[in-house]
Amino acid sequence: MRKYFFIICLLALSCETGELKVIMDLPVDLNEVSGLETDSKDSLFWMVNDSGNKPILYGLNRTGDIIKVIKIKAKNRDWEDLTIDPKGNIYIGNFGNNGNDSEQLSILKITAKDLSKNKESIKPKVISFTYPEQKKFPPKKSKRHFDCEAFFFYKDSLYLFTKSRAPKNPGKTNLYRLPTTKGNYKAEYIDTFNTCDQSECWVTSADINEKGTKLALLTENSVLVFSKLKGNKFFKSDYKRYVFEYASQKESVAFKNDSTLYIADEYLGVIGGNVYEYNID
Repeated sequence: MRKYFFIICLLALSCETGELKVIMDLPVDLNEVSGLETDSKDSLFWMVNDSGNKPILYGLNRTGDIIKVIKIKAKNRDWEDLTIDPKGNIYIGNFGNNGNDSEQLSILKITAKDLSKNKESIKPKVISFTYPEQKKFPPKKSKRHFDCEAFFFYKDSLYLFTKSRAPKNPGKTNLYRLPTTKGNYKAEYIDTFNTCDQSECWVTSADINEKGTKLALLTENSVLVFSKLKGNKFFKSDYKRYVFEYASQKESVAFKNDSTLYIADEYLGVIGGNVYEYNID
């Protein structure tokens, strides 16, 4: 039924998405998509849902059909983003922390070796971590900067971008670094950036291009693209903000190439539930 509505909506031109070009209507199994990554080797879109959903890693083809369903032997406490490294290892960010009260933050590493065996279920390697600056669970409202929905692999590390829950500073994001091997760690703080001063400016996903020359930070109403990156001091680089005409709950971003992004949003009744292409400079 939803597929028919989507087609009618396009024909009637009543679902205008602006410069976001719809390339895929997501299946109902991914109504609450929270992470998107591409695997050029297998021509797959890897996706996950956020908290309250089954701990499943989905592999979709380019037409939006689910062709792989892999049960991850770990709780989906709050899965919020995906990234992949050059070897094909996939990382699931189990670090959503709306209340800033969780002491069970982690990243689940799904090895390329396990993926290549076409297993129906996989036990991940767990990268557990804490933010050393957080002393109370939760801290007072003005210091709730320990939610997270965005990360990516760069060189030999994972880089996390926090999502602020402080009412007077919604656009603040802190950058942290973690190793890629299982263990328990204190995340290394690197820098801070402010996307803007509106609630729609909190960071919901991040990605870096294959060359390591461009970084995309997604928010609900825009995407910030940093270029001429200065090592891992990403916020010291040049950036441009692209504001979306189409209002939806955008949750995931991934580079298709240096000039095109994939963006996914959650399905909210009559809007969203798609993967889009979006052109950048």
